[in-house]
Amino acid sequence: MPPPPWGGLPKQMQIPFLPEAASTTAASVDYLYYYLSAVTVVMSTLIFAAVFIFAIKYRRRSDDEIPEPIHGSLKLEIAWSVIPFLIMLTFFWWGAQIYFANASPPPDAMDVYAVGKQWMWKIQYPEGQREINELHVPVGRPVKVTLASEDVIHSFFIPAFRLKHDVVPGRYDSMWFTATKPGRYHLFCAEYCGTEHSGMVGWVTVMSEPDYENWLSNGGAEGTMVQQGERLFGQYGCSTCHQLDQQGRCPILRGVYGSRVQLNDGKTVLADDAYIRESILNPNAKIVAGYKSDVMPTYVNQINEEHLLQLIVYIKSLAITKAPGAVAAPGTEGKK
Repeated sequence: MPPPPWGGLPKQMQIPFLPEAASTTAASVDYLYYYLSAVTVVMSTLIFAAVFIFAIKYRRRSDDEIPEPIHGSLKLEIAWSVIPFLIMLTFFWWGAQIYFANASPPPDAMDVYAVGKQWMWKIQYPEGQREINELHVPVGRPVKVTLASEDVIHSFFIPAFRLKHDVVPGRYDSMWFTATKPGRYHLFCAEYCGTEHSGMVGWVTVMSEPDYENWLSNGGAEGTMVQQGERLFGQYGCSTCHQLDQQGRCPILRGVYGSRVQLNDGKTVLADDAYIRESILNPNAKIVAGYKSDVMPTYVNQINEEHLLQLIVYIKSLAITKAPGAVAAPGTEGKK
């Protein structure tokens, strides 16, 4: 291998200060990290310099020397307390700006679903494609990843995108990003999740829009997630009681997703992913107004997280049209 023209190690042997930046979020996170590093270096240098100078200047020069009493300075004590506090507040302010800017995905974001399981990431796309430890996304398009876990706490981490999100069992979380560079980037689990945690790795492949559409068309999916969810809806017997266009033993689901549902106890709840998941696994937790408890059986330990997500995507698709018997709080129909 020839030496580089300007000396030093060749690029293949260099250890970068930060991973490659490949998302719209990466630059803002990097600038904050540079600021944190600079403040850390400056403060550490000042502290060690003060310790070194004071250790020499105020050292004991003989065994008989009696130090002179030093009276405190209120102004000095306030200064060295308030100034570092204000500096620390800039960390919070800057970090909060980045957090809130990335808290809510754009309305046109593409949906992807990721389920963590010891020791793999199982990825599903609305078009029906499924992968293990592989995520394909188009460059320049916002992507929302809905996260779930089948067992323990995992953490979905893409260093090149500067994004990491814990995945907690029993709930749904989401994160989003917009990739800016085509390429392949590491995907990790950043939370110790068991003996083979170190092997829970994968790749994010960022493709041009035409290449991504071509990849989707050659994915060999067995129907879209809506179609898969519709099959499960019949397979698990849901269609027996949840009829789509007429009153059955249980509420009509057409048009319910995204509205506020009236409950028997007088409260209302938003019919989102978490509500639907809870209603499938623990149907007696929130009873819809006008219906009895103990009608729907629980599906705990009978349905996995992948199938739950497929059912939710199917029920979400029913929100396109309203049914006359859909149960929602008055005045809230159609609200998202």
